[in-house]
Amino acid sequence: MPRPQNNRIVHEPPLFSEFKPLGVPSKNLEHISLSLDEFESLRLADHVGLSHEEASEEMGISRSTFSRLVERARKTISVFLIEGRALTVEGGNIHFRNNLIKCNNCGHMFKTHIEDQFNNCPNCGSDNLVNLAGGFGHGICCTNNNLKKGGYHARRRQNRTSW
Repeated sequence: MPRPQNNRIVHEPPLFSEFKPLGVPSKNLEHISLSLDEFESLRLADHVGLSHEEASEEMGISRSTFSRLVERARKTISVFLIEGRALTVEGGNIHFRNNLIKCNNCGHMFKTHIEDQFNNCPNCGSDNLVNLAGGFGHGICCTNNNLKKGGYHARRRQNRTSW
């Protein structure tokens, strides 16, 4: 029996979670999935440019696990691009560090700490907000996880360099 997977740390929810070839109805396409932890491995390795060692520390996993994740993610992206499938970013054993909130009235987007709660848009004052982490089924679990794991936010706030 395989051992249970540890939750991986993902910086923030993706802005977009569905992709498809232009001009082809989604119902006519085969669908593939990219897990949130695979998405994060691509972001850290290919977009941010971290080494596997640095990225694995950022996600709270071993370097070998990170390497397997990024390899699977690259394979999935290549299938998406070459075979023209629909891609959905979803699932995985993850916790978010930060959150993205979008105002449906004015379109303003802002980044918050996962434990911060917002009732109104800081731009227009509207209460018509979308919590992107909540769209992936996350929120209080991520807050509790971040607080349990040695006070990441407390250490970060002491340094207060940037978010």
